[in-house]
Amino acid sequence: MNNMREKLIRFMQGRYGTDQFSRFLLGVAVACLVLSLFIHSRIWSFLILILIVYCYFRMFSRNIQKRYAENQKYLQLTGGIRRKWAVFLRDWKDRKTHRIYKCPGCGQKIRIPKGHGRVEIRCPRCRTQFVRKS
Repeated sequence: MNNMREKLIRFMQGRYGTDQFSRFLLGVAVACLVLSLFIHSRIWSFLILILIVYCYFRMFSRNIQKRYAENQKYLQLTGGIRRKWAVFLRDWKDRKTHRIYKCPGCGQKIRIPKGHGRVEIRCPRCRTQFVRKS
């Protein structure tokens, strides 16, 4: 078992490996695979095959600079979506202990602990004061 692991490590030396774009491609391939269970078509099978082959091509590639540039382009294109998703998850996690309000003046999100009754809130950005129930 250890011998196979060492052989795999030696094989992957100098190759690109996995990154966020590869994980995205595999996720899309799995989603297409699930869709192909309901919609029987050769197009789905062909698309799944192309996605998996391209993903493995990227992982075993020795052209590290080009694969890195592809990953950076993917990260740049999806940066806004990933940021909004992270903010949504953070707000969702804190929903039981905090309330989130938007400042009527500038739209800044302000997080207030729950259970303090009516509180006067001062926006840290524009200094607008408003009253809300926590």
